[in-house]
Amino acid sequence: MSLSFLRDRTFLRELLTIAIPISFQQLINASLNMIDVIMVGQLGETAIAALGLSNQVFFVLILILFGATSGMAIFTAQFWGKQEIEPIRKVLGMSLIVAVGIALIFTLAATLMPETVLGFYTNDIEVINLGSSYLRIVGFTYIPVAIATSYIAVLRSIQLIRLTVIATVSALIFKTILGYCLIFGIAGLPALGVRGAAIGTASGWTLELILLLILIYTHKTPLAASPLTFFSFDKAFFGRVIKTVWPAVANELFWSFGITTYYAIYAHIGTDSIAAVNINATIEELGFVVFMGLGNACAVMVGNRIGAKKKDEAYEIVRRVIILGVSFAVIVGVIIISVRDLVVARYDLSASGENNVRMLMLMMACTLWIRMFNFSTFIGALRAGGDTRFALLMEICSIWLIGVPAAYIAAFVFHLPVYYVYLAVSIEEVAKAFVSAWRFKSKKWIHDLVNVEAVP
Repeated sequence: MSLSFLRDRTFLRELLTIAIPISFQQLINASLNMIDVIMVGQLGETAIAALGLSNQVFFVLILILFGATSGMAIFTAQFWGKQEIEPIRKVLGMSLIVAVGIALIFTLAATLMPETVLGFYTNDIEVINLGSSYLRIVGFTYIPVAIATSYIAVLRSIQLIRLTVIATVSALIFKTILGYCLIFGIAGLPALGVRGAAIGTASGWTLELILLLILIYTHKTPLAASPLTFFSFDKAFFGRVIKTVWPAVANELFWSFGITTYYAIYAHIGTDSIAAVNINATIEELGFVVFMGLGNACAVMVGNRIGAKKKDEAYEIVRRVIILGVSFAVIVGVIIISVRDLVVARYDLSASGENNVRMLMLMMACTLWIRMFNFSTFIGALRAGGDTRFALLMEICSIWLIGVPAAYIAAFVFHLPVYYVYLAVSIEEVAKAFVSAWRFKSKKWIHDLVNVEAVP
């Protein structure tokens, strides 16, 4: 494993210029999400479970939106490599149409039938009632989230990450402060508990979109054009983009349903189990901040290189990011293991809940490196290279033929504790690693999508 690329200052400068703002944005997001769970955690395990299961609806939504917008960003990154602006605006218009359509479905489900949605995860009436009050509030802001997600994906692909960081971090801080005041009744505001957290979250998401639009137009970015120009594409161009994007959307749809099925299995083990999983998830998100930056930076750089007809450079970028990511993952894993007791002390948990959190963090830390390998090859290579159909097939097979059956058998046949069920789920990551490594080495994932014909 050669590390000579660490002397390549040009590569490191470009990688870090993109990765650091994204990682910082993710760090703030993960940190404040953890604070949210800690605040709600003072209300007990039932409140933690209600918040976590309610956020599964948002989790599924944001992953499907990520599939759509990142699929579109494959094109915008490659067009940016060619320095063509008009097609980027047209792709943004397509992204907005698709994203808002998806968000509308989730808005209707969250606001009109939240009890039915949460009933998929748990039979605990108290958890369902608390979670429903949360969903009815945040559901109204899913469409602003969809619009913001579309803009953020395109801004990242054209390397204007700083604007997304300013908007997102500002909104997250506002959301956390308002949520704190409304959860506990600070500064003369009513103490609303879980509903207070929902109002803070909804307000933050709305503010994020407002700030994004202000920054885009005041800084006169390539997206600062009349919105009507975004929708001036013809059917042929739309069909060409959708042909690449639909597998990415389907991929995130099947994957998110798989993940949410895992949560349903965890929840049926017990309320203390799902509460522990939610706490572990916040630590996992915090531990993954560096890798989110590296993976997304890799995707942007790969897309730009393919658009500029530099396929060998695209391959080499992914190889380097894999090495960096896996190395960092081992270090982060050791840190997570060492802080388990500090994390447990921050929550009001039962004895079994505390043990579950400690063991879940251990399992997560030990498998983090292989997840980073898969993230690098999946986002940085397959997705960025336009190999969306292969990625879809690999994801469906790994999660539905391996992961979900393994979790079900571990939980309901062998009746294992939640942390061993979590470990059983990791079997699908191992299988996926072998397949993604083979595909990466083959270079068949590299697809030039913007140099084949003139864009209408």
